[in-house]
Amino acid sequence: MNQLTRLDKLLFRLEAQYACLGWAFGEITGLPGIVFEMGLGHGRTYDHLRTHLPDRDIYVLDREIDCFDDCTPPDGRLILGDIDDTLTASAHRFPRQVILAHADMGTYDEERNIAMRAVLSRRLPAVLAPQAIVLSDMPLELAGTRPLPLPAGAREGRYFLYRNG
Repeated sequence: MNQLTRLDKLLFRLEAQYACLGWAFGEITGLPGIVFEMGLGHGRTYDHLRTHLPDRDIYVLDREIDCFDDCTPPDGRLILGDIDDTLTASAHRFPRQVILAHADMGTYDEERNIAMRAVLSRRLPAVLAPQAIVLSDMPLELAGTRPLPLPAGAREGRYFLYRNG
């Protein structure tokens, strides 16, 4: 395939996201910590997280609510605002407590993606627990983490995995 269409990119990203989430669920089994979902969108991934991790506290960070009614996080689990501000505040509220962080914040605007990667790379490490797993639709440079190979079913360049410590 010469050039990926937007439909190709979406399909491959969703396949990778699904495979990476399934792998991550197994990796955090038995480890203490909370879950961060960054980028609620329509709430599909949040719904997947709460279904597969029913005993975990899941906090959602986004600038606004634009999700399906049945995918709205409960009061106290939704942190609204600019991601730079919400992650900064979360570092004080949840220092080194996040065992799984999922960031689905990329767009088709590369300039915006560069800025978002910088914010996530700078702010996210302060909340990560030892052995935390980070999944992202964009490559990040997270101090204290190392990149991980993608699981079967995930195409290179569509999702990125990191382990803290």
